[in-house]
Amino acid sequence: MKVIVYVEGPSDKRAMEVLLAQLLERKTQQGVQISFFEAPKGDKKESVLKRVPIRAADIVLNDPAAVVVALPDLYPKNKGFPHETPDQLADGVRANFEAALKSKNAEDDGRLMQRFSVFCFKHDLEALILAAENELKAYLGAANLTKTWHIPVEDQDHGQPPKRVVEELFVAHDKRYKDTVDAPGILGRADYTDIAAKCPQCFKPFVEFLEACGT
Repeated sequence: MKVIVYVEGPSDKRAMEVLLAQLLERKTQQGVQISFFEAPKGDKKESVLKRVPIRAADIVLNDPAAVVVALPDLYPKNKGFPHETPDQLADGVRANFEAALKSKNAEDDGRLMQRFSVFCFKHDLEALILAAENELKAYLGAANLTKTWHIPVEDQDHGQPPKRVVEELFVAHDKRYKDTVDAPGILGRADYTDIAAKCPQCFKPFVEFLEACGT
């Protein structure tokens, strides 16, 4: 079984690979190959929402062993099509996948739709960094952090997404946040089960999906 996960960009890809390293290795031993890929070229979020469903249709039609997952950010809202919530985002991406199947004259008895799943970061990858508070403190060399974010961390909003909070924390400690370096640097020190427990709305369901693959 192959699980192909599309994320928006390189920071998401690398962060997922290091955070979930133990899970990925365990699934490999079970015969399930999970791989993360960056979205096709173009606006990264729109690419996951619009181009990935088309690519996913080609994959599931040509590879019976493959499952495809779209994992975009929820933020910014209404990009690609109207949406503000995870459910609205998922419904729109699934509709694009269904339209892609129809454009290829693929008759679906439900089994093809079951091989395409949609999750999201709420509101972006950096929610997981806020969940990794101890690792973040150690990374910044800080004894304490002035907490300016909501708990649970996925309860930030579109006006103050987690990435903005993380950027401000870095500035407060005389550093500049670089997502492709710092996100994997922090999350590579964390236990994915702890992060999932602190992100029950969107990240935990994605982790549970991966854990269930092949079982």
